[in-house]
Amino acid sequence: MSESTEPALRISGLAKRFGDKVAVAGIDLDVPTGSFYGLVGPNGAGKTTTLSMATGLLRPDAGTVAVHGIDVWRDPVAAKRIIGNLADGVRLFDRLTGEQLITYTAMMFGIPRPEIAPRVDDLLTMMDLREAAGTIVADYSAGMTKKAALACALVHAPRMLVLDEPFESVDPVSAANIEDVLRSYTASGGSVIVSSHSMDLVQRMCDHVAILAAGRVLAAGTVDEVRAGASLQERFISVVGGRHDTAGPAWLRQS
Repeated sequence: MSESTEPALRISGLAKRFGDKVAVAGIDLDVPTGSFYGLVGPNGAGKTTTLSMATGLLRPDAGTVAVHGIDVWRDPVAAKRIIGNLADGVRLFDRLTGEQLITYTAMMFGIPRPEIAPRVDDLLTMMDLREAAGTIVADYSAGMTKKAALACALVHAPRMLVLDEPFESVDPVSAANIEDVLRSYTASGGSVIVSSHSMDLVQRMCDHVAILAAGRVLAAGTVDEVRAGASLQERFISVVGGRHDTAGPAWLRQS
């Protein structure tokens, strides 16, 4: 891992409300350059809202976000040029084929024309989408759609990748290939922020992690610092709380 003094992402005082509900309650977070940073938390913790604000998709009520020193909300075009974003719930242009979608995304980012076809070809191969390249994305499975969206996030060679549940619905072979690509990416100085419910994946892949709950950061640091000698899942449960009697109700038990 290659780190510099300037963080890849700096979040300061970030806050967001939806009506009476506080989704994000003043988050401060630094993501080191070259790190593989995991963001974990229960449903409704504010992970997706935080990432949406950090990548220019959702305007915060308060706070600032900077990507490699560029203010995301003061200079959104410059910031988005260096962000690769796999966002949750954002629709793709799914009437295009997989190959057309990745090509169109490359064109939107201003990739020189001679470079587009080779990049698209590399990404189709890397994501195991070669056979489905001519199929419209609307006919893709959930896992194939996720891989096409990830290819779009990578096509402009961003300095920072923000991935919301990147391995959800993705088959194990493709997931292993993607993991290898992401490890190589961070080893070369790129930074990855991944939001996931899989503690095993975060513990295996990430070098830093933050635990969110109720719109706040409850713990953050290197994975070993946050784990504090336990597994990440055990530490997560102890910090977040809310675990119930695992035996379940009496009527559910088989006699």
